Amino acid sequence: MRTVVVGGGVVGVTTAYYLARDGHEVTVVDKAGELGTDATGGNAGLIAPSHSFAWASPQAPKMLVRSLMGEATAIRVKLSLDPRFLWWGMQFMRECTTKRARANTVVKLGLAQYSQAEMYRLEEAEGLLYDVVKKGAVYLYRDEHELEVGLDKMALVAEHGQPVKRLTPDDLVALDPAFKNAAEVVKGAIHGVSDGSGNSEKFTTELARVCREKLGVRFLLGVSALRFVEQGGKVTTLVTDQGELAADQFVLAAGIQSPIISRTIGQDIPVFPAKGFSITAQVLDDSATPTVGGVDEKTLVAWSRLGDTLRISSTAQFDGYNRSHVPSDFDNIFKTARELFPGAADWDGAQVRSCMRPMTPDGPPIIGRGTKHSNLYYNTGHGHMGWTMACGSSLLLADAIAGRRPALDMDPFVVRTRRKGR
Repeated sequence: MRTVVVGGGVVGVTTAYYLARDGHEVTVVDKAGELGTDATGGNAGLIAPSHSFAWASPQAPKMLVRSLMGEATAIRVKLSLDPRFLWWGMQFMRECTTKRARANTVVKLGLAQYSQAEMYRLEEAEGLLYDVVKKGAVYLYRDEHELEVGLDKMALVAEHGQPVKRLTPDDLVALDPAFKNAAEVVKGAIHGVSDGSGNSEKFTTELARVCREKLGVRFLLGVSALRFVEQGGKVTTLVTDQGELAADQFVLAAGIQSPIISRTIGQDIPVFPAKGFSITAQVLDDSATPTVGGVDEKTLVAWSRLGDTLRISSTAQFDGYNRSHVPSDFDNIFKTARELFPGAADWDGAQVRSCMRPMTPDGPPIIGRGTKHSNLYYNTGHGHMGWTMACGSSLLLADAIAGRRPALDMDPFVVRTRRKGR
């Protein structure tokens, strides 16, 4: 079975792996010259089922209003009359109820738990090296009341099998002495005991090597997918800027490009880019640099130790497909980094970048066969959880394609134009 996978991020490469393992003759197409260069290479590095909360929540509309009024919020919106963003935004607002936020969080959590377990199994089976740290993740609170609110919020994931533990500032230092300075400004923390972190770009390139050497996967890099050609309810060809690729099956795992490509054959999917910002700084003082990743819940700045560097990330900015950034976009990240981990890393020499995360309005990604074509499948829309969810999503898709019963209920991930009433 000849199968073309469009997308060379962690989702596309894990998709290629599982399909090739099932015997498919797989070709991966990506417009970048290297694998995993967008959301895969610019995320916070956390493997964090404990933080699977849906962004569409009762608190989100207030944050969006504050953003439009000029406040520096973690979710920011640039005013736009883009009809696709307005269409996406209306769906997002529809999900901002307590009932729907809870349901979407539970779905994301189940996928994240399944995926983390599969990632670690795959790591062992294939001998993958990717700076993984399996010491959990910590969620810091600077206010006693907010800590109590956070504990109440975490009760939902705890109810569904995710172990969490309350930490005092002293407990935080005992877990990792590099939090000595942080312990002076926080009132406490929640330890996502089974969370972790790792370098998703390294994971992707390591797994791609396995795909090439053991499974015969072909990678066409620097090749832009332009459109699909259909005939008789099937996709026959992928047209690229360097020619045409015919195949028996196609998988669209192209992140923020997925809705653009899918519209060429009449399939609208509610995926829109959320721009994130991150820095990567060289570690200067190992004892002052945490190995345990986490999030400052006040500033919503997240960090992970990636070998001899520290990755720190924050913000989701809805600004269309505009990838540009200015120095002030990183002010919150640098301020938090210097406050929590002074002297830990070379902040002045840190590399800064933005990446584009493919978001669905409700939170759960889109996984499965399209509604219009019998041989076109989707694995996209993972948002800020793509690294955590990639292995599980791709294994679920491979099972569905093979006719095996997937380990999870696939209804929440159905290919959709909009979520039907629940």
